[in-house]
Amino acid sequence: MKSTVERLSPTRVRIAVEVPFDELKPDFDRAYKKIAQQVNVPGFRKGKVPARIIEARLGRGVVLEEVVNAAVPAKYSEAISAADEVTPIGRPDIEVTEIADNERLAFTAEVDVRPDLTLPELDSLAVTVDDVVLDDAEVDEQLQNLRARFGTLTGVERPAATDDFVVIDLSATVDGEAVEEAATTGFSYQVGQGGLIDGIDEAITGLSAGEEKTFPTTLVAGEFAGKDAEVTVKVTAVKERQLPEADDEFAQLASEFDTLDELMADLRERLGRVKRMEQVAEARDKILDAIVDGTEVPLPESIVQAEVDSRLHDAVHAFDHDEERFEAQLAAQGSTREEFDAETRTDAEKNVRTRLVLDALADAEEVTVDDQELTERILYQAQQYRMPPEEFVRRIQEAGQLGAIYADVRRSKALIAAVRAATVTDASGQPVDLSDLLGDDDADGGIQVTEVPAPEDATDEATTGEAATDEAPAADEAPATDEAADTTAADGAADGAGDAPAEKASSGA
Repeated sequence: MKSTVERLSPTRVRIAVEVPFDELKPDFDRAYKKIAQQVNVPGFRKGKVPARIIEARLGRGVVLEEVVNAAVPAKYSEAISAADEVTPIGRPDIEVTEIADNERLAFTAEVDVRPDLTLPELDSLAVTVDDVVLDDAEVDEQLQNLRARFGTLTGVERPAATDDFVVIDLSATVDGEAVEEAATTGFSYQVGQGGLIDGIDEAITGLSAGEEKTFPTTLVAGEFAGKDAEVTVKVTAVKERQLPEADDEFAQLASEFDTLDELMADLRERLGRVKRMEQVAEARDKILDAIVDGTEVPLPESIVQAEVDSRLHDAVHAFDHDEERFEAQLAAQGSTREEFDAETRTDAEKNVRTRLVLDALADAEEVTVDDQELTERILYQAQQYRMPPEEFVRRIQEAGQLGAIYADVRRSKALIAAVRAATVTDASGQPVDLSDLLGDDDADGGIQVTEVPAPEDATDEATTGEAATDEAPAADEAPATDEAADTTAADGAADGAGDAPAEKASSGA
């Protein structure tokens, strides 16, 4: 087999492949065997029809078509493997240019490839992060949050006020027509929490059990997204949360500590660690921006467009692909479809540019990913999606996204290498040592920023009384944003376009 590579642009090549027919003998053998299993010829058992009989009955063209369909992808992969400096990041456009029977098969393949990038020197990078400032008020807030987890809800005979918990019934109409998806009963809500329906906190405040109020609002989701509605809220119960006293007895209940002072010291230590993790995240983001900004990155248009299409598809999918409902919601948010499309493309270009830079960085740093690191990331993402690991793995395999998770881990490790190499100082001008928080080249690099973890025994199950919150009714789903266009477990589970682990014949940026 002979192959040549012609670079059409920094991000696209044309590969011309010529295969002698004598190299296709295994493909002909498989073709004859496959066809023999599919045809019935009198006098021959199924699967035992000779090649000459198949050609006589069906024609040579049928066999050639089967051979070409099977051989071209395999020979394309061979050609890619032989092209040392070509890494595909998309699906090829293949055209068979010649089938000279018993002589040769020729085809061309045009495909987007990762461009050659010149990265800045990592040890020349310098970023400044915020100081770690920890005051008593923040520690006290953590204590109050912990007390709230162990609080109890008690019914009260008075009007509802901010921070009270109420049980409400909701109904809504648009132009006199009832909105069924907005109706709910027995819904638990904390006054002042927000995120439910615009105007509901003001309507509830001052209502006692058994009282109701109707107020105007604009629905932001569902069939009537963007429409003006009249919402009626009825309060059926008012409850206030009573907190346990902050003393040694509470410390023993909520943690493994014997005294309140020990608990407070632990909360301070945990909060301090989170603050330092925030420094890591800030350093990571700034260093990544510095690398991307310092690198000229030609963008493969097909990869950018594929990401744009995916994001737009996912955004509209939330409205059952009803463009009018989707645009009505955008209007309710003060935006237009044109603005949304432009912002989506800008975000897609940024994501593709970032992935290309991180892939180049991973190559430069010779980053590898072992099975344990890949497994840890899969388990972490399965937990994020609240799915059993086995189910998550099945879905990503069906979606062909295992390679994308591999690439994501590799990019994470490459970025951590950049953070280690760069100079990081705080706002006070002091050097910041992040080595103890970056981990030992693990898959996630120890840079997952989380909230302050509660002491061991402080779980939601320990809370007595009713749950503080419930899911919001369908009438007020979260507005469609760019985050709504992110890839989900069912649709791919990872932000990539199908990268195959350690294989040049991968697709995706």
